[in-house]
Amino acid sequence: MRIVLLGAPGAGKGTLAKDLVSYFKIPHISTGDMFREAVAAGTELGRKVQSILESGSLVPDEIVNQMVEDRLKKPDCQNGFVFDGYPRTVPQAITLDEILNKMCKKLDAVIHLEISEQAVVRRLTNRRVCPKCGRIYNLISMRPKNDELCDDCGVELIIRDDDKEDVVRKRYHLYTEMTEPLIDYYQKKNLLVRVNSEIDHQIVASQIIERLKKVRT
Repeated sequence: MRIVLLGAPGAGKGTLAKDLVSYFKIPHISTGDMFREAVAAGTELGRKVQSILESGSLVPDEIVNQMVEDRLKKPDCQNGFVFDGYPRTVPQAITLDEILNKMCKKLDAVIHLEISEQAVVRRLTNRRVCPKCGRIYNLISMRPKNDELCDDCGVELIIRDDDKEDVVRKRYHLYTEMTEPLIDYYQKKNLLVRVNSEIDHQIVASQIIERLKKVRT
């Protein structure tokens, strides 16, 4: 099963990816994971990525695409994958199609987790993080036992800068502007599966798995 996940920050891509990985026994691949693996491996490509990230710049498409191709050649991708964070643009989507064509494979589905700006703001501004151990809480759905203190460390939880309301709204608008052409691209290829991610996560995951079982190749 070869899947791409699309969704604004806070839509639940990471949580859904875990469910799909568990059910279909396929790897979860994110650009962040690929960058870290390349840097840790100390390859020429990894050294390029490290210098780019350290400078605060975006990794160019040609490097990201090469890393994607290298990653898809690994044995654990033989039966499929869940992509999260790639492709982000239509040119990247076209390149992914070309890479898969060379491997005589194709995408099975592109899942778009649809969520309103209001819901994203509500979810992310209620997220809290332990500055000591990194454990993540949510004051709506996964509250700490003692007010806003970490259950494990007893340390006061904090709000990350990118979870503050003004930043969340900017991230949401940037995502929708950037992704709209990508959604149209996959819609025209009859690969897009639209899902309301504002309902209970278990219901979302169950609905998606049932739909994917019908398209499994």
